[in-house]
Parts: sequence; C-alpha cells; structure tokens
Amino acid sequence: MTKMDMERLESAAATAAASGPAAAAGTNDGARRKRLFAALGGVIAVCAFGYGGYSYFYASRFVSTENAYTAAETAQVTPAIAGIVREVRVTDTQQVEAGEIVVVLDDTDARLALAQADADLGRAVRRVRSYVATDKGLAAQLASRFSEETHAAAQLAAANADFARAKIDLERREALAESGSVSGDELTKARNAFESAKANVAAGLAVADQSRANYAATVGSREANAALIADATEDANPEVVLARARRDQAEVNLGRTVIRAPVAGVVARRQVQVGQQVQVGSPLLIVVPISQVHVDANFKEVQLHRVRIGQSVKVVSDLYGRSVTYHGVVTGLSGGTGSTFAAIPAQNATGNWIKVVQRLPVRIALDEGELAARPLQIGLSMSAVVDTRDHNG
Repeated sequence: MTKMDMERLESAAATAAASGPAAAAGTNDGARRKRLFAALGGVIAVCAFGYGGYSYFYASRFVSTENAYTAAETAQVTPAIAGIVREVRVTDTQQVEAGEIVVVLDDTDARLALAQADADLGRAVRRVRSYVATDKGLAAQLASRFSEETHAAAQLAAANADFARAKIDLERREALAESGSVSGDELTKARNAFESAKANVAAGLAVADQSRANYAATVGSREANAALIADATEDANPEVVLARARRDQAEVNLGRTVIRAPVAGVVARRQVQVGQQVQVGSPLLIVVPISQVHVDANFKEVQLHRVRIGQSVKVVSDLYGRSVTYHGVVTGLSGGTGSTFAAIPAQNATGNWIKVVQRLPVRIALDEGELAARPLQIGLSMSAVVDTRDHNG
C-alpha cells in the first residue's frame, strides 16, 4: 500500500468519524421541532376553544358601540313679551341655577300698562255700583209709574161715569124737548155736557195708555239694568272680572320683564346684548342642564335583538379616557333610525338599491352621582357596552 493510499484511508476514516455525531444531532433536531409544532398547535387549539367559549358564554351577552354621544334636553330662553334689553347678567360657559335672573327688559311700558289696567278695574267697579244704584232708582220709578197708571185708571173710570150720566141726561132732555117741557137752552147745555164728558173719556183713555206705556218702559229699563247685575256680586260681575283679568295680565307682563333660567345648568350660545330690541319668542340663550346629561348610543340593527329597557350599561368618555367608567341604564329605543329622520331621507325604491345596515339610537341614563363628580358636556364622544344577560329573550 502506498503512502497516498494510506492518506486516503485515514481521510475516509476521519470523515466517517465526523459524520456520525452530525447525523445523530440532525435526527434529534427534527424530533424536537415536531414536538414544538405539536405544542404550538395544542396552545392554539386551547386558545381557540377558550376564545370560543368566552365569546359564546360571556362576550356574546354584551353589545358595544363607539358611535355614541352625550346629549341633554336643553332649555332655550326666550322672552314672553317684546321689549328693550336693559341688563344681561350671564355670559357663555357661566353656571346658573334654576330661577336665577339672566336678562332684564325695560319695564316702562309694562308699568304704564299696569297702571292703566288698575284704573280700568276701578272704573269697572264703580260702573257696577252705578248699576246697583240705578236698579234701586228704577224700582222707585216703577212704583211711581204704577201709581200713575192706577190714578189714570181711576180718572178714566170717573170720566166714563160722567159720560154715562151726561148721556142719560141728554136722552131725558131730548125726550122732554118733544113735549116742550125742556127749553132749548137747557137741551143745549145737556148736549154740551155730553160732548164734554165724551172728550174727557177720550182724554182719560189717552192718559191711561200713556201711563201703561210709561210703566212698561220703566219695567224694560229695570230688566235691562238687572241683566247687568243679575246672579253676580260686585266682585263676580263680568265687567269687573274682565277688568281684573286685564290687570292681572298686565301684572304678569311686568313680571316677564325679568327673565329667569328655567333650569340649572351652563349658559351656551348667548345671542342677546344690552340695548337690543327683542321680540316674543326670539332666542336669547340656551341653558344646558349638565346634571341631566344622557347618552345617545347608535347601535347597528343587528345588535339590538337582545337589548331591552332597564339593562345596565358601562360607558366610557373620550374626555376622561378608559380610566373613568360611567354606569347607566337603557331607558328607551328611538322610534326610527337616524336616516328616517334625516332632512333628506334615503330613497330605496330604486333599481340600484344596496342594502346598508342601519343604526338605531338607544337612550342611556347616566348615574347622577358620577355625573356630579365628573361632569360631561353635550356632544362628547362616548363608548357604550350594554349587558344583555338579564334579558336574553
């Protein structure tokens, strides 16, 4: 064997000696890799089963949205009477209490109107008293008219009696005149007496008719005056009641020159200035009752099949971050989606219709104590999570 052959044999032996441990190491690495993949698969399976169980048994009982905003029933302050602004006692962002004076109008016209209404009321009272006095006078006048009518009737009866007697005397003298027992002069006197009695009867009839007419007129006057005071005292008389109502209205209008905050809250959007002429109903400012702020959460329609009134809600505000959680209660669901009440509602009766998932506003009342501790303004972004476990039907 040559030296070269010996070197080849030694090289081959060295190579074989070196390849043995390497092959063994490769086999061990493959087995370890398989075990690691199996362990990873097991972890993934456990996580998947755990997440599935969590989603089914717990997370599926909650619905959440970030499309939520704070809102409140704001109070718009408007004047009930027209006038010139004399004072403005508040500014934007100022906190006010319910009943606090915010604007004062010039009250000159209102005071004059009240003085005039007071005068009208006094005049109405005196006018009603004159009706009562007139009624008493008409009652006395009615008694006098009745006496005149009685007197006229008596005079007419006397005239009728004189007429009857004169007629009989005339008839007797006319009968005696044929035999010559009565002179012509006496017959003439009898005829004159007859005519005079006849005229007296006509006059008596006229006086009696006049007396009856006067009595009827007095009765009518008294009835007309009595209608103004019938079934009512002086205070309850319609004229006095009307005048008092006008006086009360003038007094109310005077009080309305002082405009007060209807609710407690923060002043916003103040538009009124001193010296401004304001009209009835013109907006002056808005009071936001921050102690009564609620949340309008817009949930997708597919999330609402388990949402019921009375369910508890956890709400987080972007203002304070997730370190602060508000607790609330679902108090109501809107009667329609936001698109329904839009200024230009969607027109879906077209050939190019694409279904879009709609959102329905859900009203959430917040805990008053938490609101007092950390106030919220309206329009802030919120995140809401509703717990539907109490009502899964």
